[in-house]
Amino acid sequence: MIACTDIKFQYRTESPVLSFPNLECANTGQLLLLGDSGCGKTTLLHVMCGLLQPSEGQVAVNGQDLGRLSDRALDRFRGEHFGVIFQQSHFIQSLSVMENLAIPHFLLGQSFPKQEAQKLLNALGIDHKAHEKPRDLSIGEQQRASIARALIHKPSIVLADEPTSALDDTSTAAVIHLLEEQCAEAGAALIVVTHDQRLKSRYKNKVELTPSSHVTS
Repeated sequence: MIACTDIKFQYRTESPVLSFPNLECANTGQLLLLGDSGCGKTTLLHVMCGLLQPSEGQVAVNGQDLGRLSDRALDRFRGEHFGVIFQQSHFIQSLSVMENLAIPHFLLGQSFPKQEAQKLLNALGIDHKAHEKPRDLSIGEQQRASIARALIHKPSIVLADEPTSALDDTSTAAVIHLLEEQCAEAGAALIVVTHDQRLKSRYKNKVELTPSSHVTS
């Protein structure tokens, strides 16, 4: 389970303090964080996986307070437990899509399940792009490859930042279904961060964020 309690974050001393509602998502649960641009969705996602340290509050994963881990231990914990789908793909452009998928396993010192990766790319409809460079993929294809990279090491928590922003209605339904299916198969929690109103009715467990509701002086 991941739980965020009394989280506050401030980028600079002169910046507003972002104060977020308490959140909780079970090990196999689903949570939708919905809000327009500028409401702090991506900031909260980065805090949840330890890429940003909160000014106040606690993020705990199965009882482990991320704030108590050293930088090195936090990096390894993130690699083992989190799969993150960023808004920007952050691929290594000199490597192929398949080689980029292998990076999480390489960093964790694990063997790479190439056949499973090919199967996942096939489910996402981009298996024919496996040996191409990320720059040769469309934006939508890069987003699908990002999803594959986040899922391939079977994390316990998947954080998806705007996973459907570049997709049409049909592709959105297919990709979200695949995310849910893969997370359920792995027993992983799925947390989707988005402004995409098409997803609002899909999740019972959801929190709507607005700038006015969490900015304090």
